[in-house]
Amino acid sequence: MKRFDSVASASRLAQRALASGLLMTLVAACSVGPTYKRPDIDTPTAFKEAPLPASEAGTWKSAQPSEVLERGQWWTVFGDATLNKLEEQALAENQSLKAAAARVRESRASLNAARSAWFPELDAGFGPTRERVSPASQGLPQNAYVPPMTLWRAQATASYEAPLFGRVSDNVEATRADSQQQEALFRSVQLALQADVAANYFSLRELDTEQDLYRKTVTSREEGLKLVKHRYDAGEVSELDLQQATNSLATARSEAAGVERQRAAAEHALAVLLGKPPAEFSFPQQPLEPVLARVPAGLPSALLERRPDISAAERAMAAANARVGLAKSAFFPQLNVTGAFGYESSGLSQLFLWSSRTFLLGPFAGTALTLPIFDGGRRKAELAQARAQYDEQVANYRSQVLTAFREVEDSLSDLRLLDDQIRAQTDAVNAAARAQHLSEAQYREGQVNYLDVLDSQRTTLQAQRQASQLAGSQAVATVNLIRALGGGWGDMKANDAEQVAKQ
Repeated sequence: MKRFDSVASASRLAQRALASGLLMTLVAACSVGPTYKRPDIDTPTAFKEAPLPASEAGTWKSAQPSEVLERGQWWTVFGDATLNKLEEQALAENQSLKAAAARVRESRASLNAARSAWFPELDAGFGPTRERVSPASQGLPQNAYVPPMTLWRAQATASYEAPLFGRVSDNVEATRADSQQQEALFRSVQLALQADVAANYFSLRELDTEQDLYRKTVTSREEGLKLVKHRYDAGEVSELDLQQATNSLATARSEAAGVERQRAAAEHALAVLLGKPPAEFSFPQQPLEPVLARVPAGLPSALLERRPDISAAERAMAAANARVGLAKSAFFPQLNVTGAFGYESSGLSQLFLWSSRTFLLGPFAGTALTLPIFDGGRRKAELAQARAQYDEQVANYRSQVLTAFREVEDSLSDLRLLDDQIRAQTDAVNAAARAQHLSEAQYREGQVNYLDVLDSQRTTLQAQRQASQLAGSQAVATVNLIRALGGGWGDMKANDAEQVAKQ
């Protein structure tokens, strides 16, 4: 009968333990924070500068973040083998990208540290202590002598904070969102690096075109000066024509030196992007060819999916929302469980005897349940601060989306207007070249003075330079459009940050 009672008692204890564990799990899973919901964004159905055809106007959809998708080698759309090699070098050696990869590893380590709060802490210790207790603590008279003693201890301790009211889960969720934000920022740095390399490359080649143009101009004006000097020696023209021709040549050489100075600075900037000292990098002269690549703008809703900076802003918003719950959990009870078990004796030789064993539980059966009552308004202020930070992140997110829309529209309008401007400038170059040819022919025949020749030469040079700069602007604007759209297209590579860190 007694055996049956003991079995029944054990069964009741097991049921109570199971119920207590289930209740603890439910309380632990219960977060007091607000449910996270991405705020609605007023997204247009099409870009203003690239309206969709009527057949595609109904393809709008809600944006689903896909910033983790690898953007692919979008720069290959330009069909330039030199640019392809530069992009590979930058991805392997750029120091800003390596710093971003390190921040990703740091955030992942912080996430692992936050997750450790789900588990108890276990420690072990060994060593002696010298102490003398008071007579009153031993129930002795006031003047009684209690000799000091040495105690040897070897014990293990355990401590655990019960994850009540989402205190741990909200912190883990906030840290996870922080880690995801750093991963999105890594991709943002990666995209910015790729675009900067391409833009600097095209700018450098445009300056090569200008250098080539000035080289031809200097040669032409040297020949012009020879002609004028020959006519001056023959007494056909005055010294004024000779000095004007000399000034024209010197001016062209000065402007050529200015273009060379700009090219040197651009080459140095490209070297830094590639992770190299400028002294160890030299780019051969290569005039720019017209960029014929055309990039489709797509849907505005797709922009919210592709831009890594938008994803980073959204993850910052999610982290701030989780920290609101963390601030609210401070208003609820906190349960700490502590305990220690080991051996204690006055001599080292008796330390590990069975009779020397000892244990310690917390203030009340190994637990300490604390309930906040008054703190001068600190918790209330921290909750208000967390809510204000969330509102700030919401505003930042919406501002980032508007900035993204503006950047796409800017790039689209640049490309559209540059096409018109390049066509008009081509006509201007042709007309200026024809006018220069006529003025030089008429000067040889003595029909016009040399000032007319100089004016036509300056007009031709200015028109050719502007045409070259417009071609460079078109190439850079194409790169800026790809950057504004969030990058190119390709298959996903999951470990980009780790690969950069290893390299």
